[in-house]
Amino acid sequence: MSFLGVEASLTGRRWLGLGIDLERAAEHMVQQTGLPTPLCQVLARRGVPAHEAVGFLTPQLKELLPDPRHMKDMELAAARFLQAVEMRQRIAIFADYDVDGGSSAALLLVWLRDMGLRATLYIPDRIDEGYGPNDEAMSCLARDHDLIVCVDCGTLSHGPIAAAKGADVIVLDHHLGGETLPDCVAVVNPNRQDETGDLGYFCAAGVVFLMLVEVRRQAREKGLAAGPDLLSLLDLVALATVADVAPLIGANRALVRQGLKVLGARQRPGLVALADVSRMDAAPSTYHLGFLLGPRVNAGGRIGKADLGARLLSTDNPHEAAALAERLDQLNTERRDIENAVRAAAMEQAEARGFDAPLVWAAGEGWHPGVVGIVASRLKEAAGRPAVVIGLHNGEGKGSGRSVSGIDLGAAIQRTAAENLLLKGGGHKMAAGLTLAQDKLEAAMARLSDLLAKQGADQLGPSDLKLDGMLMPGAATIDLIEQIEQAGPFGAGAAAPRYGFPDLAIRFAKRIGETHLKLSLTDGVGGTLDAICFGAFDTALGPRLLDHGGARFHFAGRLEINSWGGRQSPQLRLEDAAETQ
Repeated sequence: MSFLGVEASLTGRRWLGLGIDLERAAEHMVQQTGLPTPLCQVLARRGVPAHEAVGFLTPQLKELLPDPRHMKDMELAAARFLQAVEMRQRIAIFADYDVDGGSSAALLLVWLRDMGLRATLYIPDRIDEGYGPNDEAMSCLARDHDLIVCVDCGTLSHGPIAAAKGADVIVLDHHLGGETLPDCVAVVNPNRQDETGDLGYFCAAGVVFLMLVEVRRQAREKGLAAGPDLLSLLDLVALATVADVAPLIGANRALVRQGLKVLGARQRPGLVALADVSRMDAAPSTYHLGFLLGPRVNAGGRIGKADLGARLLSTDNPHEAAALAERLDQLNTERRDIENAVRAAAMEQAEARGFDAPLVWAAGEGWHPGVVGIVASRLKEAAGRPAVVIGLHNGEGKGSGRSVSGIDLGAAIQRTAAENLLLKGGGHKMAAGLTLAQDKLEAAMARLSDLLAKQGADQLGPSDLKLDGMLMPGAATIDLIEQIEQAGPFGAGAAAPRYGFPDLAIRFAKRIGETHLKLSLTDGVGGTLDAICFGAFDTALGPRLLDHGGARFHFAGRLEINSWGGRQSPQLRLEDAAETQ
């Protein structure tokens, strides 16, 4: 049964409530714990039993962090890394060019610097070298280093790792593994085929952090210095976890929550400078990690110099940090301009091809490979289907894909690559990359579409909007919002709670910029609530709500605290609306 009777909202979605079983579980939790009903509704949807509710609201890292040795090759990796530190060997870090890769590299660079060692950082150029290790780079690094640590890459790099003659190689990764592993000292990856998958939710920075935990344990067992405080590194782990859209479940939830506290202490020069240049004026949240800091760190790898992000995150010099942050902010602005042009062309092409296929895709000559992943996300959101966007150049295409819940895009791309329709491809369930010959473009996309159809991608309709409960404007207080935040942090795999606000009138509506809408809502009996709808005029919401003509609506969205001019007030981040019948 639809929530508030909404079968087709202004964005074409059906609204769904918790369902009778979850409602009963929430009521039982209220009775057992005395916690507020809206908070219990959130916990019930998350599957938290009543007797675990209080503990869930205060996650402890020491209780949730798994034993690093549960991952295969972890002891080998940590032992070889510790040996390199003891013997003052030459260490190189080969990292991916995104936030996860940069954060993973920074974790090791900072840790080693505190131990008195300077490691070499190598991040490949996205356009000239592509993703992951390559033969030439690995061979060159091997000539001058004793140990190469590949972070956020390397699991499928058999040839390049073999080219690293004379140096030992460790891989710390989280991307899907193949049937065989590269011949090296250790491949630590919770998504190896011979792993259980229980820890598959970790991003690469989480894997690196676990290795440092194991290094610390082995150092203590040998009577050696245990190294720097690992908890002080959790701001980097939190940034990578959120920016890489890793699920905020299990240990990730505790890592991110603790990492936000570390970030709030403003001790890392790079993140302080980045927060300042992005005008971050509130306590750090997952929103700031995912939408302010992450995109700027990513900008260097997308359209600038690939190592800018990792250098920013690892520097201990405030002046260098300020210069790097300013450059990344400029690159992020340039990236947005490039993205907008590609997005318009890709959207037009994909709409002409049809949004009802198992795979929504677009390809264009000269599309910058640094923005195709972002544009794929936009197509995915518009169609509610997996999406791939490819930039073509000199007869070759480089693309990125984004998926929806329940559809494993990484596995489908890996299968397509194994059938030789792609030059290479891989990733994980929700995101993946690929390279192909242009003359195989149509065949590869057709095969990928077939594989996704077998997973049910062709049966997906407009996404239902799931709501956790119903509130009136007067109940949306700062105290309630702060209580609900205890169930967070919210993000991938742990959606922020949404509430329905029934039968409200619009007191005030104003267009903000090109696409946003600011509203003031009232129930007519004294209760009011401010609302903001980002991208409203990209959908049917903006025009209808701006020209409401006195009509009343049901509204749905997420509650947040709006800080402005030193004052705080409740605000609804509006996601949908439906006219009352």
